[in-house]
Amino acid sequence: MTTATAPSPTSTAPTPHQVWKRARGLLIALLILVIAGVTFAAVRSGTNYGHLDPRSADAKGSRAAAELLKARGISVTVATTLDEATTAAGPDTTLLVTGPNLLTPAQQRRLHEATSASTGRTVLIAPGPAAASRLSPGVRTEPHRLVIPLPPSCAFPAARSAGTADMGGVRYTAPDSTATACYPSDGTPSLLILKGRGDSDTVLLGSPDFLHNERLDQQGNASLALQLLGSRPHLVWYLPSLADPSATSDDGSPDNNNDTNGGGNGGEAAGEESDFLDLIPSGWLWGTLQLTLAAVLAAIWRGRRLGPLVVERLPVSIRASESAEGRAGLYRKANARERAAESLRAAARTRIARLAGVTAREAHTSDVLLPAVSARTTTTGDDLSTLLFGPAPADDAALVLLAEHLDALEREVRTS
Repeated sequence: MTTATAPSPTSTAPTPHQVWKRARGLLIALLILVIAGVTFAAVRSGTNYGHLDPRSADAKGSRAAAELLKARGISVTVATTLDEATTAAGPDTTLLVTGPNLLTPAQQRRLHEATSASTGRTVLIAPGPAAASRLSPGVRTEPHRLVIPLPPSCAFPAARSAGTADMGGVRYTAPDSTATACYPSDGTPSLLILKGRGDSDTVLLGSPDFLHNERLDQQGNASLALQLLGSRPHLVWYLPSLADPSATSDDGSPDNNNDTNGGGNGGEAAGEESDFLDLIPSGWLWGTLQLTLAAVLAAIWRGRRLGPLVVERLPVSIRASESAEGRAGLYRKANARERAAESLRAAARTRIARLAGVTAREAHTSDVLLPAVSARTTTTGDDLSTLLFGPAPADDAALVLLAEHLDALEREVRTS
């Protein structure tokens, strides 16, 4: 007695070779990106500075303005801590604060005390509502406007000499009429000069764009920068940093209003309150958007399509003759002579049409196929139409006879 054994199941899991073949392209691309990133970081290490940095030659840097000031005999000193900035403040010094909104309330009050006691010039770049109230009490800010070329529209000598400049951004309103207001946008100035004790003054700029390397040679930007920052022999370029130890001294609490550095390219928002997204540089937001779009496109490219993706490998090979016998057995068991006859006729019509010069699309059209076939055979038109397009056989014997006649007709057309 023989015991039948069940066939072993066929595994459909991909082999390691198939996994590697599919993933190698993505891995190679990822490796190239990593190598390129490391190389780029190594090349630029030590020379990549932030916005408005006088050492940066990037589009948003301010190295060009600093070099022009040095060429005119102005000493330019970079300060990264509040202690350095307040110590350097003096009658012969211009203190440029590039990010007053990054300072804590305690730092802002301390900076205001130091600048008020000196007789120098203090230039504040786009202070928001809270920073402006502490560094220049009484000044009110208004919503920002786009940074565009604006005429000075004031009697301030530096502005009149520079002429039209890229101004705008945050706008300021002075507490009294003694202040000098220039470059108005919708009637409200984006450059405000407040007179202090003696020869001291405080300049509020609504946007830093005219100091950027990419815009310094446009309009009267260079002239305005040189005259505002070069009025004293010394310039302290203060770059506030969150790593400043003074940020955690005293109350050290961050500004509740979370002012953002207004201005920027086209003027960033400087409302009363801002959320976490306002603290993210715009470049990162655009980069994230591009990566998201790339991920969506990659998903569409690698996603499944309708229909089979690959040809499935059958567990065993079946000869064509066995497949034909198996289908014939199914037809016979179901007594499907009509379907079997139609399969025989359709296959015969396709082969005969190719021999008779009829296109595959018209092979099953009697008006086209019959005249072409009758010209090559001795079979009459009615018999030919019955043979190729006739009704189903009545019994199995008639089905066998139909198959024989179709084979004979094909041989005749082939040899004609």
